[in-house]
Amino acid sequence: MRALMSESNKRKSALTSIARLAVMRYAVRVRYGALSIVLAVASLPAMVFAQSCPGIHVKVPNIKNSTGTIACALFESPEGFPTEFLQSATNITMMKIRDTQARCNFLDVPPGTYALAVIHDENMDGKLNTNFIGVPTEGYGFSSGAEAGMSAPSFEDASFSYDGENLDLTIRLKY
Repeated sequence: MRALMSESNKRKSALTSIARLAVMRYAVRVRYGALSIVLAVASLPAMVFAQSCPGIHVKVPNIKNSTGTIACALFESPEGFPTEFLQSATNITMMKIRDTQARCNFLDVPPGTYALAVIHDENMDGKLNTNFIGVPTEGYGFSSGAEAGMSAPSFEDASFSYDGENLDLTIRLKY
């Protein structure tokens, strides 16, 4: 009789262990599932904010090489445009070049009329280098498709209206 009780107890113990193991596995799956959902939901505001943050977002594609930096200068008046950007620009952003492209972002910009000047500062000296007759030796570009002829374009040629919302611009550099 003892042998039967002992056998019965062993079976109950084995069944109890199997049941506990199944419950523990289920609980772990539920925890991992819940944690995954919490992490996904928590990261949504950051992704949405990064994509919809009001500002002027400037894409600079097809840069000649990845040497140096890209300097984006935002002007709110004709004063100093585009050559005196260190002294006259409202905002300046310097970005490293990655895979021959760069992106400059200007956030918290009030609505108004602006113009952008972008240079590929290959030697990182903070200015657009030119040869002995004044022709640029580094890449440059302007907003609104403004082009340099015998001199840099005017503020009016490069100007654009900004309403305070999200604005995406693409500026292609000339070399």
